[in-house]
This record gives sequence, structure tokens and C-alpha cells, in this order.
Amino acid sequence: MQVRFSSDDAPVTLPRESVRFPVQLRTPPRFRVDRPLTWPRVEGRLEFVKGALLYMPPCADDQQDVAVEVARVLGNWSVEHPEFVVGGNEAGMLLDGEVRAADVAVWRRSDVGSYRGRFRRVPPLLAIEVAGTDEDEETLLQKASWYLSHGVKSVWLILPATREVLLVTRRRTRRLRGESQLEAPGLSGLHPTADALFRQLGVGSGAPHASSSRTTRTASFGFACSAFARACFSSA
Repeated sequence: MQVRFSSDDAPVTLPRESVRFPVQLRTPPRFRVDRPLTWPRVEGRLEFVKGALLYMPPCADDQQDVAVEVARVLGNWSVEHPEFVVGGNEAGMLLDGEVRAADVAVWRRSDVGSYRGRFRRVPPLLAIEVAGTDEDEETLLQKASWYLSHGVKSVWLILPATREVLLVTRRRTRRLRGESQLEAPGLSGLHPTADALFRQLGVGSGAPHASSSRTTRTASFGFACSAFARACFSSA
């Protein structure tokens, strides 16, 4: 991954695995958490949690393919259940002054109201996160805890490397795989199998794939604090 810096910065090259994501960015001038157009323009993903603007790099191949498959499965389900709306593509939600971006989320249509070009301000019934190269299971469980503490009813954590899905609620966490059926409180008829979400990765539950073995990659970072904000992004 390459992060471009302005010409007066001296870049520092580090092995990617030595950098712990998410990386905290400085907020740009005129930044408002509730106005998407004031957020930085970066190649990657952003969230705003506990007063910090957090950056994650773009999704790798397995994560993006599984995320699309999950969105397809839920989208097909929503055709028969128009009382719900399915959001994807880093579905932004502003809850208690913080912003998370789920890979896929499901809201009750009557809760979200009309479209306004803003982050949704009510918690979804279901939030779904797909593990990537830079997020391990512990990190995703911490994110699930955030969702639950902000009113989300249940969370699916999808792990492409092991072809498993963790179903997380306030009461318990279940680990499913293969032909085991998933569920989500309040979403009737939503019972895909775990394997169905990994269809694009090929046949065979638990089969190894590209993200199972990591190679050494480098990322260019310039950590000149005085220039960090303008180096990482241009403000709106």
C-alpha cells in the first residue's frame, strides 16, 4: 500500500506487518462527523470512534468477494421482505457521536425514514463485518461489542480464512461453518448457510486461500506530525 505525502515530507518505508491498523489520522479543518462531505478523501476506509479518525486500507481480494456475496444474499432476502432495507459499501451509521461503517447492515425501513445523503442515526438490527488482512478475530469481536453497546441487536463476523461465521449477540457468541444456518433476531426468513457466504471463494469449507499466508509487503508512511493531515488527505 502506498500513502502519498506532500513534497516537503521525508517518507519512511516500513514493512506493512509492523504497522498496526487502524491508523489514526488528524481530522481536517471544518470536519464534522455528521457531514460525509467534510470527511477526508482517501483510498481506503474511515471510521470515527472515541474522538479518533481511523483509517483502514482498501479490502483485499477475499474480503471484497465475500462482502459482495453477503450483500447479494441479503439483497435477495430483502426482495421478499420490503419492510427492511439492506445497506452496504461501508454502510455508515452515526450513533452517540461515533461513526462505524459496516460491510453490510439491515435496518427496519420504518426506522430510517427518507433518504437525506447523511449517515443513518438509528442502529441497524444486524451489522455484518468481513475479516480482512489487517483485522484479526479479536479486533472484530471488539467491533462487535461496540455495535451491541450502541443498540445493534446482533452481529455477524465473517472469517474468510477459516470459512467460519461468528454470530454475536448480548447473550452469547456462536461459531458456525459449513451447512449450519445463520439467524438474526427480528429478521424472519434470513437463514443462509455459512458456506453460502463463501461461494465465490470456491468449493470446500475451510479451504486455504490467498490471505492465509501473508507475505512481506511495504507501506510508505511519512510521520511528520505537522504535515500529517494535509499529507494523508485533502479536506472538503
